[in-house]
Amino acid sequence: MERNDATMPLVALFTAAIMWILLLFLFNKETAHAPVAVDPAVAASIAQDYPIIGKQVYETGNAAAGAISCQGCHGTNGEGGAGPKLAGNEKLLKDPVYVHTILEQGKGGMPSYAGKLDDKQIYAVANYVLHSWGNNIDEPLTPAKVAEGQTKLDPEVLKNRSRFVPDHIQLPEIWLLSFIIILVTYGLIGLYSVWAEGQELRPGIHKVRATPVATLGIVTSMVMTVLFSYLFVRQMNIDYQGWAAKEPVMPNVTGEGFYAAMILLSLAVTLGLYKKFFMDGEALVEDATGEFPW
Repeated sequence: MERNDATMPLVALFTAAIMWILLLFLFNKETAHAPVAVDPAVAASIAQDYPIIGKQVYETGNAAAGAISCQGCHGTNGEGGAGPKLAGNEKLLKDPVYVHTILEQGKGGMPSYAGKLDDKQIYAVANYVLHSWGNNIDEPLTPAKVAEGQTKLDPEVLKNRSRFVPDHIQLPEIWLLSFIIILVTYGLIGLYSVWAEGQELRPGIHKVRATPVATLGIVTSMVMTVLFSYLFVRQMNIDYQGWAAKEPVMPNVTGEGFYAAMILLSLAVTLGLYKKFFMDGEALVEDATGEFPW
């Protein structure tokens, strides 16, 4: 008996992809930064501010405004800890504007300092990082350089559009996202059914034999399951330590979710390969209506 039910799952996945694009661009209309104000007073004092004000903010923060110190996460000498290493960080030296962007907007476990530090303090601590522990850039980072480094389409907006769930989700997005999840689930289960059971359904006992490629695939998926389990536990431990620190660090929920999802995905691949290539003795029989149940 030939099966012709592989088309509908593909249609469901294609429809889900179109709706996902609509979701991303319909509910994320921002396309650019707010312009950076180039304050001549701030620019003129940056070179004098960062060795003193920048060092002070890095070491003690601004408790009155709720800004925690930088050294609690990045180390006294930028050696890293709960946060990334700053000393000798080539990424920062190649793109100094990135330091200002992260201070303003935050990223992962690092909070945003916008509203907690004024412009002078933000540029001071950014330049302190860019001129300390062996780091050095030719000229101090100024508002003019930050404005020059902006693009028409903000990379942070693109990152936001690529997230699995938008930052600010409302009722229309919830409905659309739920429908997308249903379509994707139906599509994946349908394709898996066709792949695991074959295009032709025949009654009786079906013997399957593992191939070397299938064996390699199931071993690889099992190793990936163990690897992502380790990374998940490690991330949870890091986040717990950061949360319990004297100056708490927000947990990296994105990292935790990614590792958890990869654990489930690698487990699903393992089980799928097992059913397809290693599970002998599965019988397909007709029911009372003459159909093959699946």
